[in-house]
Amino acid sequence: MGIHEECGVFGSIAPYASDMADLVYYGLYALQHRGQESCGIVVNDDGVFVSHKDLGLVGEVFSNSILSSFPKGKIAVGHVRYGTTGGTNRNNCQPIEVNHQKGRMAIAHNGNLSNAAELRNALELSGAIFHTTSDTETIAYIVTKERLTCGSIEEAVSRAMNVLDGAYSLVLMSPQKLICARDPYGFRPLCYGKTEDGIYVAASESAALKAVGARFIRDVLPGEILVFDGETVVSRTEHCRTKEKRLCSFEYIYFARPDSVIDGVSVHSARFRTGEILAKCHPVDADVVIGVPDSGLDAALGYARASGIPYTIGLIKNKYIGRTFISPGQSSRLDQVKIKLSAIEENVRGKRVVLVDDSIVRGTTSGRIVKLLREAGAKEIHMRISSPPFLHPCYYGTDVDSEEHLIACHYTVEEIAGIIGADTLGYLPVEELGTMIGCSHFCSACFDGRYPTPVPADTRKDRFERKLSEKRALENEMPEKKKTGNYAK
Repeated sequence: MGIHEECGVFGSIAPYASDMADLVYYGLYALQHRGQESCGIVVNDDGVFVSHKDLGLVGEVFSNSILSSFPKGKIAVGHVRYGTTGGTNRNNCQPIEVNHQKGRMAIAHNGNLSNAAELRNALELSGAIFHTTSDTETIAYIVTKERLTCGSIEEAVSRAMNVLDGAYSLVLMSPQKLICARDPYGFRPLCYGKTEDGIYVAASESAALKAVGARFIRDVLPGEILVFDGETVVSRTEHCRTKEKRLCSFEYIYFARPDSVIDGVSVHSARFRTGEILAKCHPVDADVVIGVPDSGLDAALGYARASGIPYTIGLIKNKYIGRTFISPGQSSRLDQVKIKLSAIEENVRGKRVVLVDDSIVRGTTSGRIVKLLREAGAKEIHMRISSPPFLHPCYYGTDVDSEEHLIACHYTVEEIAGIIGADTLGYLPVEELGTMIGCSHFCSACFDGRYPTPVPADTRKDRFERKLSEKRALENEMPEKKKTGNYAK
């Protein structure tokens, strides 16, 4: 849909060799909602890294035969990816593996660097050769460069954090350690826990810990580095409190699973509160309240509770179709909407319906859903959105496009209602985001334009792809230039 990527990371370390690939597999399955483009697992078998990465869903990429081909190991990292900054190809699959003079490293990353272009340009001028178009490789280069001149991998990560700006939640594996790091703003979630048999597990969301039988211990603090050696956990806090916390508010609105708890706040409860707020701010006479599966359901329940209008199931989701918000390409998105949802006619026919969804970006998906309900016989459709209008692009990992493609940048609320075919439309007021989350320490830049970091100089979603294409074009011209003598000069 737009500029940046949203991903899920998972890491584990045990005091003894075990079936780490299986453990990571189930963890990634629980994080599948965060990325459906590609996935990968790297297992550390006594210093030997064994990996498998490919395009596709977790269940498609990792068959039983592939999982059984992994050796037992003590450490492993995994990743599910949705990416637009880097193209859809196998080179951009994570975790990224690096061989260097002091050993090996595998790294998985969720988020986007706001200074990625500047860092990458400096690295290329110093001789670095990039094989991918993702921010993660930039992070890997910087960590590796620091590792060559310091005594430990955790010190290298700490030094790297001095120059990284923007959003990054990392799990990183060295031959002996598992490292977790979260940027000082805390844009993206990261937490860790422990299984009954002593395996430490780190993941983007607490739901993934539960999926593998791990007890949630706590969230990684913004700016914190955690160092796991299989027996102990060491916390480094030199980067903590160097920035004001800015957790992405859209984690609660859309990205995270409702059964996750992020920084002490239940995602389900946050979404339920948005429904209550919408009922208060945008009341309407109606017969039923329905939610758009999946992230609109909790808010719909909150709207029904606060308004007294009965809640019912009005839309059924095909569970085998991915989330349209994180499906690359507009034509693909439109095709999926046609088969993703269907209406339960007996629950909406002749009814005045309150339809609750999490967001409107371009308006195409919302228009299609309204049309489905009209065709099912809905008498009136009053759409309520559990987020404020998108008015600005995001540079920290939420896939919100440039202002050119954001419908709220070009039309009033009443005009948008007409475009999507709704009788009325109401958004969550931006000033109520704090009520939803229960604090004021969040990022709302895509709604209000207040960016915590400097806006990147180059905001094109294909900036690295273009650079790579230009480089290849130049290389293709080289033989001819050499013949004419121009290249030699």
